[in-house]
Parts: sequence; C-alpha cells; structure tokens
Amino acid sequence: MTDSLKLITTIDDLRYYLIQGMMIEHATLPPYLTALYSLKPGSNLEAFHIIRAIAVEEMLHLTLAANVFNAVGGDIKGVLTNPSFIPTYPTYLPTGETEFQVHLKKFSPETVQTFLNIERSKEVDESKPLVVSRTKQEWLKIHGYDPTYSYYSIGLFYAEVIRGLQALHREMGDALFCGDPNKQITREYYYDGAGEIVPVYDLRSAIRALRVIQEQGEGSRHGTIWDAERELCHYYRFQQLELGQYYVIDKEDPENSDQPDHPTGDTFTVDWDAVYPILEDAKLENYPQGTELYTAAQEFKQAYHQFLAQIEFSFNGHPEKLLPSVGGMFKLRDLATLLIRNPIPGMDGVNAAPIY
Repeated sequence: MTDSLKLITTIDDLRYYLIQGMMIEHATLPPYLTALYSLKPGSNLEAFHIIRAIAVEEMLHLTLAANVFNAVGGDIKGVLTNPSFIPTYPTYLPTGETEFQVHLKKFSPETVQTFLNIERSKEVDESKPLVVSRTKQEWLKIHGYDPTYSYYSIGLFYAEVIRGLQALHREMGDALFCGDPNKQITREYYYDGAGEIVPVYDLRSAIRALRVIQEQGEGSRHGTIWDAERELCHYYRFQQLELGQYYVIDKEDPENSDQPDHPTGDTFTVDWDAVYPILEDAKLENYPQGTELYTAAQEFKQAYHQFLAQIEFSFNGHPEKLLPSVGGMFKLRDLATLLIRNPIPGMDGVNAAPIY
C-alpha cells in the first residue's frame, strides 16, 4: 500500500487526528439530542428509539477514539473541556468538508437528511489518497495545525488514522503504544447494548477499535447495511425514518439481508408535526435575561459542560465513572423539557431550545 500524502508522520500528528476524531464524534451529539428532545411525548416512538440508540453509540465512538488516544500516550486532560470542543452551531464537521452544515434543529425531514449526510460513506481504493484538496474552510484547531485536506466521510477520516497507525508502527514498533493501560475503558464500564468496547494495547486492538466506529456508522463495507456485529448501521437506521420502513437483516447469513435503499420490513408512519417548534441554533442571548427561560438555558448549558467534564475524568484513569456519566446524558432531557415546551417571548410560534 502506498500513501503518497503521508499526512500522519509523527506521533504528535496521530494524537492531533485522534483529538479531531473525538471532536467529530461529539459534534454529532448535540444535533442528535436536540432532535430527540423535540419529539412530543408518546409520538414517533420509532424515531425516539432510533435516535436515542445512535446517540449512545456515538458516545461509544468517542470512548473508542479516547482509548486509542490514551494508548498512544495522549494527555486527555483538557481535551473534552477545551472551549473549542463544543462547536458553535451551525457548524461544519471537523472532517474539513463544507458540503453541508450541521444545525441544532427540531426533528424534521431536513434534519434526517443532515443525519444521513453525517453518516454517509464512500469507498476509496487503499492505494489512493483518502482526502481531497480543501481551500474553503479551516479545521477546528487545538494545537495550531492547519491541514489543507478534507474527508468526504467520517469513515475515510478514520481510514487515514489507521494508515497513520500502521506507518508509525512500522517505524516505532510496540513503543508506539506507550500510554497508561489503566486509562483504558473496558467492557464492564460501558453499556452492553451499545456495541463492542475495545481496550487498546497494541496495533491490532487500535485498528479494531477504529473499525467499530467506521462500521457502526457506515456498514461493514460499501454497499452493505450491517456492521461487524450484524446490526443495522447508522446511515440505514436514519434512512428508515426517511422511508417509513424497517430494514431486515438476516443474522445467520447477512448476505441475505435487505439491499441498500430497499427495505422490506414493517412500515410505520412518521408524524413530522408531532414535534415542538424549537428555535434553530439557539443561543443564550435569544432568551431575555432575568427570565425563567434564561435561567433554564444556563442550567442546561452548565449541566452539559459538567457532563463532558465527567466523561473526560473517566477517560483519565477513572473508568468506573463512565457508565453513570453516559446515563446522565439522558437526565439532561429533564432540563431540556423546561425549555422546549415553552414559547419564547416575542417570537410567535417558536419555543425555546437547549444551549450547549
């Protein structure tokens, strides 16, 4: 395999890419959670279960990226709590792509289309560059890097990381994996139903962890709807909401499963109107100071930042703190409810929304 670009040539490059990976995984959470919160109670149960499950798996992806980062000696302290870790929405994903922006919006056909863009896939031959030249948009910066390339999909971004891991391992051997093994999140510290948690101690486990991320989002290979665990990948789970029909996977022989874009399972109806009309890309300044909405928005924002701080703490040698922290992600819904069910004064027909 030849990678003429050689974008990851040092361990610092690798750690930087892995920080970007954690930022990518997190950047999907506020959009998914906002759409989830906007569903009216008792309605659109299919959408509720699909979005909620994917949000939990995005937390798994964040954890897997953190495992690889810690394994190669990265310092996780200050990463998730960095002011730039939470993007300002609307935003481009930290893949460098400027083809679409990600908004914080209510559940809608347009929102589902954005989710499909986030989870999209593209197949590139291993001997070809994984990136295209990019001049329009700068990546989010943590260490002052200024990359000049963009990745069409999240899967291609991680393929670049895998190439970098392999190249550095050829140079450094197992010395590449110099991190504290006690910082690894292992199976007992994460939800069983969210997918496979992979502790990382060597090249094989690092690649396996990153491929879990790739496959849960896009499928085990181009043109398939399932991942390595024979579960429906994120892209086609979201597409079910667009098509109003479930995909069927043959767990015994996945090759006999439904084909992409042609589900054959039960149909269901999506009620696009059973949604709170929340403010798009809400900011704290949208709420009058001194009002209950302003106070509730502040409380949600503080709770969300605390949630990220707890996750970072668990990644930094306290794995037992991860499970309650992830569970706390859904307790945020109670704070969000104080906002989304209330109109904003002076904005006819527009309800408040959470601030991240």
